[in-house]
Amino acid sequence: MSEELETVAELAKRRGFFFRSSEAYGGVAGFFTYGPQGAALKRNIEDAWRDRFVTREGNMEISAPDVMPEPVFESSGHLDGFDDMIVECPDCGASHRADHLVEDNSEYEDAEALGVERVAELLGELDVACPACGASLADEPVDDFNLMFETAIGPGTSQPGYLRPETAQGIFVEFPRLKEYARGKLPFGVAQVGTAWRNEISPRRGLIRVREFTQAELEQFIDPETDEPPLDEVADVSVPLYSAEAQSGDGGIETYTVGEAVEAGVIESDWIAYYLGVARDWYASVGIDMDRFRYRQHLAGERAHYAADCWDAEVEVDGEWIEATGFAYRSDYDLSNHAAGSGEDFTVFRQYDEPRTVERATVDPDMATLGPEFGGAAADVAAALDDLAARDPDAFDGDAVEVEVDGEPYEVDTDVANFSVETVTESGEHVTPHVVEPSFGIGRLFYAALIHSYREDEVDGEARTYLDLPAELAPTFACVAPLVSNDEGIVERAEEVRERLRAAGFEVAYDESGSIGRRYRRQDEVGTPVCVTVDHETLEQAEYDDATVTLRDRDTTAQARVRAADLPALLTELRAGTDFAALSEREDVHPL
Repeated sequence: MSEELETVAELAKRRGFFFRSSEAYGGVAGFFTYGPQGAALKRNIEDAWRDRFVTREGNMEISAPDVMPEPVFESSGHLDGFDDMIVECPDCGASHRADHLVEDNSEYEDAEALGVERVAELLGELDVACPACGASLADEPVDDFNLMFETAIGPGTSQPGYLRPETAQGIFVEFPRLKEYARGKLPFGVAQVGTAWRNEISPRRGLIRVREFTQAELEQFIDPETDEPPLDEVADVSVPLYSAEAQSGDGGIETYTVGEAVEAGVIESDWIAYYLGVARDWYASVGIDMDRFRYRQHLAGERAHYAADCWDAEVEVDGEWIEATGFAYRSDYDLSNHAAGSGEDFTVFRQYDEPRTVERATVDPDMATLGPEFGGAAADVAAALDDLAARDPDAFDGDAVEVEVDGEPYEVDTDVANFSVETVTESGEHVTPHVVEPSFGIGRLFYAALIHSYREDEVDGEARTYLDLPAELAPTFACVAPLVSNDEGIVERAEEVRERLRAAGFEVAYDESGSIGRRYRRQDEVGTPVCVTVDHETLEQAEYDDATVTLRDRDTTAQARVRAADLPALLTELRAGTDFAALSEREDVHPL
């Protein structure tokens, strides 16, 4: 671990942001507990995400279970294709992620895209050794390892299930009911913030690669033929793009406006472009350093087969770029698969502006003939004939037609199929929506915000550490401190200030331990934007509304004298983003 990561990890543990879980029992790699400061910071990031991507976008939010039955993941493809590459040390038995070992020992940045066979070859060519014991991993087999946690639903093995590896499937499987809540009208979005689980082979680098993490995902359901995003709202937003073309050549990050990127064809999907624009300012609002941020387009070999275009929001941490959000156009892959797997209707009815008269190919198979001839397969043969008529009417031109059921061919006489073409008037059609998905990793954003906001400076000749977190994001917004703890009057007034601010809705800490300078440093280190100090001057006025206190700014350490009664209004302005220097220019604020 680098010095930067070690410094932040030490601060995080000491000040209660996050630490390895179950340490009393030795801990388990890939699981972390968010402490009091961390839980508050994480919650604030989640609330900021809800505000921008749920409330302001007019979307719905659900909360689905973490455990889902096996058929869900058969349909989604996770049982067959949700794998990482694993290699086991022949000496110590430690398991490692093979593609990461290749990346750590070479200039390859995305070894996963090379495939299992090539990665196995590179372990030998690079003479890679086991990180745990130093034994050679050359010639060791590299296998696929499924990342899902398996469990049993109910007693024994009555029903296998899995901990969800992404929150998205909890939205997709509920689409038949969710479309009712949307009154069957596209487009509509469904969001979820929740836990996902992946049995990582080698968790590492703090919160970057873990086994339990929080996702904030939005599934935007659209009609691909008619629905367009409000691109004009983000057309002028500047975005740093690292395109596939730039990655394939000698190019680098280029800054475009969203409108320019769409017009130039750098971003292929208007919907993806819209969300890249919406998200850009949001990242800055939650503490991401935009000089250490980029949008990277997936290369052709990285994209899932169903994805037309994919971009990742990446943040620089410890000299490396890590994915914090994936923006994917998933087409109709998910809903079509769940429709096939469940037999339920995952479509939405698209009403035509005017009724249309069309020719429709149909079949009416003679089941009295199909039954005796094909037995238990007769119903499936009839269904296959119906599908073939809709897909390829010309197949019924001959004396017989052939269909396939479960890989077996069946030949049916055309007159038994009763094929015909009818003229019908239709008022609309059923369409399977396409899905646009921005998927945010809350833990990685949390981690990046801590690292990007970490500052060191010098105040009054002493070294100081502080977190330059956005005011709205800070775990605690204000700390109330009595100047001395052995004066009963000062302590009582300080406690009154604390309670009044809490009643006004502020997250307020209270600290009376040690010197006032030491208390300021403690609050700076956890990112508390302001401190309120109650002193002897405060007690010169007996009435609370007339009393004054000292207000101190975290970033500049500047101080001002203000009325205690004005604190809620002043803190509200500061939390909304008003600069402390600008606040100090007011007549009722007196800089010290």
